[in-house]
Amino acid sequence: MPEEKDELVYQIALTMISGIGDVYARQLVNHFGKASAVLNARRRDLLCIEGMGEARVEALKKPDFKTAEKEIEFIQSSGIRPLFFTDKDYPSRLLHCYDSPVLIYYKGNANLNHERIVGVVGTRSPTDYGRHECEQLIDGLSSENIIIVSGLAFGVDTIAHRAALKNNLSTVGVLAHGLDKIYPAENRELAKKMIETGGLLTEFRSGTIPDRMNFPSRNRIVAGMCDCIVVVESGKKGGSLITAGLANDYNRDVFAFPGRTSDPRSEGCNLLIKNNKAALITGAEDLLRNMGWQKEKKNKTGRQRLLFPDLQPDEQAIVTLLQNEGPQHIDDLHLKTRLNGSAIAQALLMLEMQGLINSLPGKIYELN
Repeated sequence: MPEEKDELVYQIALTMISGIGDVYARQLVNHFGKASAVLNARRRDLLCIEGMGEARVEALKKPDFKTAEKEIEFIQSSGIRPLFFTDKDYPSRLLHCYDSPVLIYYKGNANLNHERIVGVVGTRSPTDYGRHECEQLIDGLSSENIIIVSGLAFGVDTIAHRAALKNNLSTVGVLAHGLDKIYPAENRELAKKMIETGGLLTEFRSGTIPDRMNFPSRNRIVAGMCDCIVVVESGKKGGSLITAGLANDYNRDVFAFPGRTSDPRSEGCNLLIKNNKAALITGAEDLLRNMGWQKEKKNKTGRQRLLFPDLQPDEQAIVTLLQNEGPQHIDDLHLKTRLNGSAIAQALLMLEMQGLINSLPGKIYELN
């Protein structure tokens, strides 16, 4: 194989080889150092790699450089940036996911390694309630310098992207097809606006159509490149729940808006909350608090409220302890306040309802 080929040709060709998925491709590149070294490796060296049988080695010896070179012509003429997993600009959050794509195609200006990235997903046929909650959520995030990520599909995705643009937030759409087309076609103008300050991203080459099997792959990128995922509205089946499940697998925070128990379009969200697969939120403030993203001035305001609140004696005892000693396990609250179990539970409930304390994992409580 000619050595003068650009490394990108080898990278694209590697992703096209049947039987060599992202996990194996990453393993091979990590072993040999780069894609060209993989495709130029001797058979016996390839066979030494765990999981590499004769069929995979044979496939590696027949790379389609011609198609790879055509893809390079397309991305160069379209202003697209290919990002291999070894590149410094590859999304670092996504890199930590075991099945992340080894190569993605990106068109846009947003920093994919931005400090705060939130994924927003949901049904393609939201109710007025879902639309309102999605718009209000992003309105509430507008001053926080957050990037909004979604899938550019109908429904909640489109609402999220439009709301982000309205609030001057960068927004990135992750596609289940190549960048030579926009699906759905109705979102072409929206996509153009997104590229100006945000972007479009995909793992699929040009000419790839939005087949059903591509959407779960798309969803793993949404889940993997974000700090957290918000499910706005979802039935008990669908892509949003797949994304939420992947986010949980990747140890991302997952949030969901609750809905009426009788509404099938909220059934998925309610189940996520019920099964402890998502934390319940009712707005941006809940998300910011759970993620620890509240601005310092907001924290000070919250603490100033604690100086002269109208609290019951049990509540004041807990607040004073948390002020003086910081976050406390519930057992320490019992011990140090000398309140009984029912009194502690009642006081904690009232303080949480007033927004004065936060409940953390492991039955630990802190001041808001």
